[in-house]
Amino acid sequence: MIRVLLVDDQRLVRAGFRSILDGEDDITVVAEAADGREALQAAHDHRPDVVLMDIRMPVLDGLAATRHLLADPALAGTKVVILTTFDLDEDVYGALRAGASGFLVKDTEPEELVHAVRVAARGDALLAPSITRRLISEFAARVTRPGPAPALDRLTDREREVLALVAAGLSNDEIARELTLSPATAKTHVSRIMTKTGMRDRAQLVVLAYESGAVTPRWLTP
Repeated sequence: MIRVLLVDDQRLVRAGFRSILDGEDDITVVAEAADGREALQAAHDHRPDVVLMDIRMPVLDGLAATRHLLADPALAGTKVVILTTFDLDEDVYGALRAGASGFLVKDTEPEELVHAVRVAARGDALLAPSITRRLISEFAARVTRPGPAPALDRLTDREREVLALVAAGLSNDEIARELTLSPATAKTHVSRIMTKTGMRDRAQLVVLAYESGAVTPRWLTP
């Protein structure tokens, strides 16, 4: 059973999401919170697998709450999916840097919400399919001063190839087709890259790839 914490200052939004998620056999909403401070307390009390976190809230906003939550060793198994009204909200970038597993726009379809919770719970990154490419392109364009990333020195040539494809938004199956590998082998490469770099999930790999300058999107290359 996937345990979910809903965090949003609008009660109607929480009620709508709860009705969708509680209707699934493998998902249960264990708690709700109306601001970031309540979210941190609820996360400690209930240890959810996934937190659906709004960004703009009173007392403590979702970005700060995400940073606190994901920096807490006691909540190492908890994944955060950011909820935003706009698909390229400025704070989405900060949330990804803080370790969020991805984001969803609030008007997402019910089946996409359910899928997002399952994807995040199993440790994969969630970047809404309709806007993944734009998000990555925007994120890469904002990185003007690549920084050093010693962890990347430990990657093999094949792992660097796989990292580039992860950073381009490809799934394991798509990576497998691109490199003529089995899906299981592609998944193994991604897991090893995360282990070697100390990243929590694919979203953090995307951030690392661009902030280190290790990857430039093919559509941004002259």
